[in-house]
Amino acid sequence: MIARKKTAIWIFFLIVAAGQLFPLIWLVDFSFNSSADFYSNSILKWPSSPQWHNYVNAWVDGKFLKYLSNSLLVSVVTIALTVVLSLTLSYAFIRMQWKLRSLFYTILLLGIMIPIHATLLPNFAIFKALGLTDSYFGLILPYTAVSVPLGTFMLSGFLRSIPKELEESALMDGCSIYRIVFQIIAPLLKPALVTVIVTTFLNCWNEFIMASTFLSKDALKTLPFSVMNFAGQYSSDYGSQFAVMVLTSIPAIIIYAVFNEQITKGVTAGAVKG
Repeated sequence: MIARKKTAIWIFFLIVAAGQLFPLIWLVDFSFNSSADFYSNSILKWPSSPQWHNYVNAWVDGKFLKYLSNSLLVSVVTIALTVVLSLTLSYAFIRMQWKLRSLFYTILLLGIMIPIHATLLPNFAIFKALGLTDSYFGLILPYTAVSVPLGTFMLSGFLRSIPKELEESALMDGCSIYRIVFQIIAPLLKPALVTVIVTTFLNCWNEFIMASTFLSKDALKTLPFSVMNFAGQYSSDYGSQFAVMVLTSIPAIIIYAVFNEQITKGVTAGAVKG
């Protein structure tokens, strides 16, 4: 009886895993097809002669390397700002005693409920007046503003579980507030920090609508624009588009695979401690 239950559980998990992996398998499969093969009735269709030139087109004509460097720059700066602001804000809200602390904490957390694209038009008007359109800051600022509330919420839950005696001992030893936050508290928040870093990276890496609104210079465009390089008014090179999407997904898959254990710890422990 127990063996049957275990077998049924494994079958269920395998079905769920297959369902989760199918979009990626479908993406890789059709990235080796020609544009004519996309009009077949097959869900999966491995071509008799794989179209490797789709990846060459994605790398060269899609300007993949240039857009990759832009995406990395925007993502790294956004992650750095998000981590620093979330860490310092969570410490200020949880550890420090000051008037209207709860009010400002609640106002900050309201940002979790605001989708980033709901701020598209007001941000565009403000950034255009300030001359921030067609610049990296036009993306970094809204990406950071949307990521900080969730990061602060996650780190606050962890911070509540850390004994205050550690900070009191550090103060008696002459540590400054900055050393306490970045050298004592931050290492203890490693699982939560990794979770904040990965979620912020994925949000920046996959965002296109705000980038397409704020950026018109080709030198500043990010990776999602590579797909648009193969979209025409009357026809599109679907094989090259799928190849671009495969290449774009590789960094996200690698990062998630490397930090999967830390993310799991951050989410589960945060749910209990928060």
